[in-house]
Amino acid sequence: MRTLVREVMTAGPIGLPEDATLTDAAREMRSKNVGALFTFSDTGVRGMVTDRDIVVRGLAEGADPDTTPVQDVASESLVTVQASSSTDEAARLMQEQGVRRLPVVDGDEVVGLVSLEDLAAR
Repeated sequence: MRTLVREVMTAGPIGLPEDATLTDAAREMRSKNVGALFTFSDTGVRGMVTDRDIVVRGLAEGADPDTTPVQDVASESLVTVQASSSTDEAARLMQEQGVRRLPVVDGDEVVGLVSLEDLAAR
């Protein structure tokens, strides 16, 4: 029996406004015990930022974590997977794209996030 992404994903897009700071993002990640957050604009999901993005694209480049907007280090071109896709399809996409996390969509709406760890645990 094939396992669907919706069965293993973390439901609900956890995120911050795109103008939140790197410090805000790091604190939100700590409080939610996650390694990635979505960034939101008035029109919806704008991108995704990971703990690695904060360190490599932000801090290592000299960004001030208290004033740098999270959107400055977030990825905006997101590869997504449908909630109804198989976990095999999600794993294939992750491998092809070289990513550890994929936003999960139902139609055009972001409904969660699936990580490599989610797939491995299944």
